[in-house]
Amino acid sequence: MSTDLSSSTPGHPGAPAPDKLDRQVLVVAGVVVLGAIMSILDITVVSVALETFQREFDATTAQVAWTMTAYTLALASVIPLTGWASDRFGTKRLYLIAIALFAAGSALCAVADSLEVLVAFRVLQGLGGGMLVPLGMTILTRAAGPERIGRVMAVMGIPMLLGPIFGPIIGGALIDNASWHWIFLINVPIGLVAIVYAAKVLPKDSVEPSETFDWLGMVLLSPGLAAFLYGVSTIPETGTVWDAEVLVPAVVGVLLIAAFVPWALARSNKHPLVDLRLFANGTMTVAVIAMSLFAIAFFGASLLFPLYFQNVRGEGALDAGLLLAPQGVGAMLVMPVAGVLSDKIGPGKIVLAGIAVITVGMGMFATLDATTSYTFLMGALFVMGLGMGATMMPIMSAALQTLRGHTVARGSTLLNIVQQVAASIGTAIFSVLLTNGIKNDVDMTSGNPVAIADDLAGVFSSTFWVATVMVAVVLLPAFFLPRRPPAEPVDQTALMGH
Repeated sequence: MSTDLSSSTPGHPGAPAPDKLDRQVLVVAGVVVLGAIMSILDITVVSVALETFQREFDATTAQVAWTMTAYTLALASVIPLTGWASDRFGTKRLYLIAIALFAAGSALCAVADSLEVLVAFRVLQGLGGGMLVPLGMTILTRAAGPERIGRVMAVMGIPMLLGPIFGPIIGGALIDNASWHWIFLINVPIGLVAIVYAAKVLPKDSVEPSETFDWLGMVLLSPGLAAFLYGVSTIPETGTVWDAEVLVPAVVGVLLIAAFVPWALARSNKHPLVDLRLFANGTMTVAVIAMSLFAIAFFGASLLFPLYFQNVRGEGALDAGLLLAPQGVGAMLVMPVAGVLSDKIGPGKIVLAGIAVITVGMGMFATLDATTSYTFLMGALFVMGLGMGATMMPIMSAALQTLRGHTVARGSTLLNIVQQVAASIGTAIFSVLLTNGIKNDVDMTSGNPVAIADDLAGVFSSTFWVATVMVAVVLLPAFFLPRRPPAEPVDQTALMGH
């Protein structure tokens, strides 16, 4: 049984008013959000279990970090395949496969009896998880139509913004009250519910004759992304970009990605794995630039918040996660309003306001010391949450509002690749800034805990100033985002000569 969404398409007889999300679209949004929650929460839930894995498997910090890295690399590698696969097999069928893969990987992770086995099953999880978010964006965009993309992107933004905040809270609670196995087992019943839900409510696939698969593109891009992200994710461990363990995979990755670019743009390549011809669309180009700069600055700086609470203020993982909750509250308050306004007045004005607000909140954190009041810090997090709710999903809306047909899947794939790569780069940048700052400015052997805390706070403050400037830079591309309601989507197929 499936729900026919044709009646909810704008312009269709009997369609609802374009300024409302009708029940059918909301039902579809529910299953998409459920899938995204599983994928995104899993990244941050596992982060609080690393110390437990060290004890359980008698491993080093670097070894247990592979439980995070393996998932991220698998996720990044499979994202480029999602656009082609959704065209070839249909979004509903592929979404069900992705949920099943993720749930199966979760169940296997829970019974892993060694670190090597756990890492292998995390790869399986990542292959499923990597498809869930771009597929969900494609499904929602097609269901709602261009006039309501701002609203559905606000819905999609809930797990994307709140996952990093509530993941550590959930992970800490499960580990403290049950065992590490439950951070994976909890995905199994959620996955089963999501499969049944998706099977019932997602519209039937109408798959057109399949496009040829870009085998050369896959050989170049997927390993290229994985190698580059592996090199980047090793930077915090080595403390420098110039270590061979960073440079070799990163350079190999860059060369493979660079080789993919002319191949993807070649006239003979009718169906590239990732359609770079979408950059012929000016709005898409500006949105990708804005998304890149924003993900580097904000998602990179996000690792600083819990570390400050833990390392300077002495809070545990669970308490540090709870202290971040005001950011989620702020985002939840603003996202629905930002989605409506994005559709009514264009995303450009909303994003400009959101970035300005985040800059203020980040600037508040840049003034901290070892005794700054929690009221002030939680207020700053709330302010940043307000800005977040008006930033990331309106940027994605700006890009996807201009697409239709098969280019929606390709556009959401491109945006998710950019976000994943940029967030990894940002994490590496701020990890190195923080690590080197501590190494140069903090005497950890002084034996004076007050002096150590003061020096640590100074390093965090300096790093937050860098984050403040980097967030403010996003105002430049945001200025060029559309400031009017979406018009009829651009026919990218005609534009690109397909």
